Amino acid sequence: MIYLDNAATTMRKPQEVIDAITAAMCSMGNAGRGVNEASLGAARTVYDTREKLAGFFGAEDARQIVFTMNSTESLNIAIKGILNPGDHVISTVLEHNSVLRPLYEMEKKGVEVTFLGCDEKGTLDYADFEKAIKENTKAIVCTHGSNLTGNKVDVERIGEIAQKHGLLFVVDASQTAGVFPIDVQKMHIDILCFTGHKGLLGPQGTGGMYVRKGVHVRPLLSGGTGVQTYSKTQPEEMPTALEAGTLNGHGIAGLDAAIGYLEETGIDTIRAKEQALMKRFYEGVKEIPGVKIYGDFSSMDRCAVVSLNIRDYDSGEVSDALLTDYGISTRSGGHCAPRMHEALGTVEQGAVRFSFSHYNTEEEVDTAIRAICELAEEE
Repeated sequence: MIYLDNAATTMRKPQEVIDAITAAMCSMGNAGRGVNEASLGAARTVYDTREKLAGFFGAEDARQIVFTMNSTESLNIAIKGILNPGDHVISTVLEHNSVLRPLYEMEKKGVEVTFLGCDEKGTLDYADFEKAIKENTKAIVCTHGSNLTGNKVDVERIGEIAQKHGLLFVVDASQTAGVFPIDVQKMHIDILCFTGHKGLLGPQGTGGMYVRKGVHVRPLLSGGTGVQTYSKTQPEEMPTALEAGTLNGHGIAGLDAAIGYLEETGIDTIRAKEQALMKRFYEGVKEIPGVKIYGDFSSMDRCAVVSLNIRDYDSGEVSDALLTDYGISTRSGGHCAPRMHEALGTVEQGAVRFSFSHYNTEEEVDTAIRAICELAEEE
């Protein structure tokens, strides 16, 4: 199988990640729940990973890094933990359901939500953010990169707007963490939400969030923490405040190794390879009669994603043909980005998404180009 669905999850992981998980499965106890070597070893792994993530994202303190199971959990904690009835929040049509659905829930509880639109290429107008600010605006929540078009959002520019107006800034880095440099201080990010199983090359079931010092987030969960056992309330100190229950220690061990791999290989090297593959594919299919590509390709400094359709051919049928006839795995349908599809006019048809990893090859890309050419001719 030629795997070109890396925006959903990176299937191929570094061998270091696999080895770390295997070792942890054979030796790891429960971090913070004992003084035996198995428990202490787990605690050391968790702490080391916090330190690496803090450095990776430019956090001021490792204690501001919280572990979750994925971006969805992180975004739920953030959105439900900072907004109150009467607040106003600004978001965009680019968002994944991990942002949209928590916002809809908060809207039912009295939070006012404004979704900013985009142009025909899925590009935001940054002037719209300031225009949308009201007296009761509490936060801006937006993605760093669209999982449908691959367009990268200038979060530093939005962060400056948020800081200027005293707003909280929450960023969904699901498609960018591990591929693009992220500095939460420079970008004025108050809460960064990320997953471990995509660009970070870690295992599924891992993720986390950075919370700036001084930003209070209500816990989504409460329960065992290993500390303050006799308190009736969740501890307020970070990161314990937002980490109830046993952590995914085995997964965190894999994430720890993944970050080590990224640091050694270099995210600039990884990004250059992925973008080169994306460009090769884009250049190979953009002139094929009947093929429509979505997104802004005026700059190749974007997520390694190309979404397209062939005339009015159902995207699911195209994806099935790619897998059945060519052994190419892609993603079709709505991509959990309903507002983006509404903006692009592809609600009924969906789109076929090709997303690339640095593990992919030029030969695989050329096979995908040939497949699209032949399918377009057949149709």
